[in-house]
Amino acid sequence: MEQQDDSGLSSVDMNRPSVARMYDYYLGGKDNYQVDRDAVDRVAQAMPEIRELAQENRAFLRRAVRYMARQGIRQFIDIGSGLPTVGNTHEIAQAVNPDARVVYVDNDPIVLAHGRALLASDDNTTVVTADMRRPAEVLEHPQTNALIDFDEPVAVLMIAMVHFLTAEERPAVMGQLRDALAPGSHITATHVTTDHKSPDAVAQIESIYATTPTPIYFRDHAEIARFFDGFDFVDPGLVTIDDWHPDRDDPAPEATGWLYGAVGRKN
Repeated sequence: MEQQDDSGLSSVDMNRPSVARMYDYYLGGKDNYQVDRDAVDRVAQAMPEIRELAQENRAFLRRAVRYMARQGIRQFIDIGSGLPTVGNTHEIAQAVNPDARVVYVDNDPIVLAHGRALLASDDNTTVVTADMRRPAEVLEHPQTNALIDFDEPVAVLMIAMVHFLTAEERPAVMGQLRDALAPGSHITATHVTTDHKSPDAVAQIESIYATTPTPIYFRDHAEIARFFDGFDFVDPGLVTIDDWHPDRDDPAPEATGWLYGAVGRKN
């Protein structure tokens, strides 16, 4: 993990692309550097619809959070939350349950700095620095435990995150998260897929992300479903995200077909 001062910004690496800053650029944000923009431009050559994909992914997040909040979930852990943007998890959850509590988790120091500023006046929301590859950092963090009661149902979000885990990392990471959650908890994730996509485009994008601290791994439907082991899929199951509870009152961009997504429930 990078060293940082109280601002969280002392050792931001501007020589390598950051996944969080790249995603910010996908969404039209300004908290990114030229190295991030150059990487995004290379991704866009292989996946011209990358910005639509990012918007589509955010729309899925909103629908999933709204769904889970309506099931009575009042605690959320958003792992790999990225930089603050409109329609944050806490805004969606608290629109349904005003006392909903949200912990944002990321390992990018810029996220920590911006999150602190954004959430300074919200006692029910916090941001912590931790790495999803080490779930104990997330689950045992003092700020996590100040807001989250693991004896009660929790919603864990891993939106556009699990595709950064290797096949070898998956069982331990997902298993530790699952085992920490009470019955009635939910998990939601999205993951890029190889299904019906050009192998050359997939290989090109994987090679670009290999230049970042977080390589990406495209997978097929069956491989992605394994990230939900131990959870029961909420209808309609693991589908391309445009098919998961579409909402005419919160429209998404035209479907790209690059992402599968689901919500799972622990019984």
